[in-house]
Amino acid sequence: MKVHFYNTMSSKLEEFKSIKPNIVKLYTCGPTVYNYAHIGNFRAYIFEDILKRTLKILGNKVIHVMNITDIDDKTIKNSFKQGRTLKEYTDFYTNAFFDDLDLLHIDRADFYPRATEHIKEMIELIEKLDKNGLTYKKDNSVYFSISKYNKYGKLSNIDIENVKSGARYDADEYEKDDIRDFVLWKGKKENEPFWESPYGEGRPGWHIECSAMSMKYLGKTFDIHTGGVDNIFPHHENEIAQSEGATGKKFVNYWMHCEHLIVEGKKMSKSLGNFYTLRDLIEKGYSALAIRYLLLSAHYRSKLNFTLKGLDDAERTVQKINDFKKRLMEYIPNKQASQIELRKFMDNFINYLSSDLNISGALAQFHEFMKAVNSAMSSNALSEISKDEALKMMEQFDGVLAILSEEEQDIPEEIYKLAEERWNAKKNKEWALSDSLRDKILNLGYTVEDSKDNYRILKK
Repeated sequence: MKVHFYNTMSSKLEEFKSIKPNIVKLYTCGPTVYNYAHIGNFRAYIFEDILKRTLKILGNKVIHVMNITDIDDKTIKNSFKQGRTLKEYTDFYTNAFFDDLDLLHIDRADFYPRATEHIKEMIELIEKLDKNGLTYKKDNSVYFSISKYNKYGKLSNIDIENVKSGARYDADEYEKDDIRDFVLWKGKKENEPFWESPYGEGRPGWHIECSAMSMKYLGKTFDIHTGGVDNIFPHHENEIAQSEGATGKKFVNYWMHCEHLIVEGKKMSKSLGNFYTLRDLIEKGYSALAIRYLLLSAHYRSKLNFTLKGLDDAERTVQKINDFKKRLMEYIPNKQASQIELRKFMDNFINYLSSDLNISGALAQFHEFMKAVNSAMSSNALSEISKDEALKMMEQFDGVLAILSEEEQDIPEEIYKLAEERWNAKKNKEWALSDSLRDKILNLGYTVEDSKDNYRILKK
């Protein structure tokens, strides 16, 4: 099957072909662990998770690397404020990040290299750039000279003529229109952690981290590099310059970027009160799987407007999906029923994902599949073969979507007793009592779904 992804480098849809057949080397920009990751970050991480899971369902082995930036201005400043060592501080938020990944059913990467553990590789890369005449030293720091690299700007289409030779911006954070030389090695400052290097005591700049760590684990040229659109310039542009400037080889074949997340139609901001971490939303009573569903529901190259109403809808949708799975598992097949056609839904699901991760089309096929199976169960027309196939397909769908709950609902004992009383009343044709008990169950936040020989309790 042919797979097509939109390549930021060419600004067009391209057929994807990995360097080695059925092996995909993937690098995704990871967190700077100075605080809890927010939902905008997780929009990108879930897009990357869908990409990875799609590649896998298509029969590929994916070698996935995600960096952990544990040394930058923010991590140093905040750890100093708290009176903790840099490692103590960043370990706490790194572990919190991994906890969040697990809650959101995001597959772990194969490697999570930390910047502080790869200083040697960064120094070696700077030495290669120095040897190739692409650096200069000033104020105890080492800079990449854009004016000496004539290929700069090919990812972001920055006009090289506008670059001011010799201008510097000695910080880890950049404005999008800041077209200047960038720091590779930052000279030692008071109260900052530092490492020894041929250029003096100091620490690496932000951009050099990803180049050094990605190439260590994936090679000088690899298949896919992803991130948010805000990474295109200057971060990814600088990665390309320093990587290709050092090796003379193409750095990455396919660049994929996801669009911004906005909240209630506005840019997410603490001052507007619309800034959410995963923990913030869970404290409001939302489930991690509903958050995942909402974050994956829009195409990665479209802006996602995150709203609490949308999250309420996602909560109900995820509940219905998990209820469907349980109902299917409990369904007693009709031995006389004919087999129903289900494979087309999975084929269409994969076809949509193969077309630049068309998640809207894929989700539509998933819901059509559930509709068809529900219809067959309701009319007692689902055979044993079709039930088994449907269950296997649910696992395949969830291999990409990852929204099935791993836990059974915790139904209170009181609800079980009321449901049993209602069932007995119904069997005895005590309709008024049955209806009264049904209403009582509803008022307590649950519903009862009847089948021919049994009933099932669902949370509303």
